[in-house]
Amino acid sequence: LPGFEVVECSPGEVDALVGEFARTPFDLAVDRPVRVRLFSAGPGVAVLVVLAHHIATDGWSEGVFVRDLGRAYAARREGGLPGWEELPVQYADYALWQRDVLGAPDDPDGLLFQQFDFWREALDGAPEVLALPLDRARPPVPSHRGESVRFEIDAELHAALARVAKEHGCTLFMVVQTALAVALSKAGAGEDVPLGTPVAGRTDPALDDLVGFFINTLVLRTDTSGDPSFGELLQRVREADLAAFDHQDVPFDLLVEELNPERSTAHHPLFQVTVALNPAFADASGFDRAGTPEITTVDTGVAKFDLAVGFVERRDGSGGAAGLSGVVEY
Repeated sequence: LPGFEVVECSPGEVDALVGEFARTPFDLAVDRPVRVRLFSAGPGVAVLVVLAHHIATDGWSEGVFVRDLGRAYAARREGGLPGWEELPVQYADYALWQRDVLGAPDDPDGLLFQQFDFWREALDGAPEVLALPLDRARPPVPSHRGESVRFEIDAELHAALARVAKEHGCTLFMVVQTALAVALSKAGAGEDVPLGTPVAGRTDPALDDLVGFFINTLVLRTDTSGDPSFGELLQRVREADLAAFDHQDVPFDLLVEELNPERSTAHHPLFQVTVALNPAFADASGFDRAGTPEITTVDTGVAKFDLAVGFVERRDGSGGAAGLSGVVEY
């Protein structure tokens, strides 16, 4: 891979060197959208860091990449080649298909035109800026410097959340979204809480094994007015979410152009807080013969939004709840 480097270092230097590498911004005018560096810290100790710009990858792609990296590593250790099967489609095929399916924005019979109608109604009157309890004035131009806090939800609480979801005919994501909306509302964000959330955008199984940027962003609006019970609020969220997911094909940047909210360099349009729930993606089976590695994310020191709350759901061997790994990026 062009640009791949091996850096010899001591075990005590690894964390600082990884952090420095991860926090170096991409310049796509001169950089490739992927950087790889191996930090070798003595016999049997190595850290492989892969940085990928969001223009080239998404959350789903991480699982595909880790799986393929494991297979490639296992094959190379045996002195062979991975033996890849040719993918049924490439990213360019997807781009052409998307353009064909969505149609022109001014075509009344086109999918794009019809979904614009839904979003105009769904987001009519939504707050342009969520009233978060900030600890300082919002700067006119954000630096995007950020930090993150990680936490764990144990298997018992995970199972309880799943039971709540089942009892109300909801998904676990809807329970998490509702809880976050309640927390923000109680903290002073008001009774109309728009949250951004990523959707995979892979509507055809042929895309499952393809690395690329397929993700789209939806705005999910939560109405907490009237002092509803949590169950009542869950039903509101369920109804609003299902309608939004049925109209998920409009690319977010085109939606912003169409709705044309008041533009400001100080805040993100339509929402400033995101919520996400993803399955654990790490399939590192190809590494087993070398010992199971620790696969983790690296804090890049960047926050795209005011607040981003994300969860990774773990399951045990029988498919039962095994806990949630959470992160709050701010």
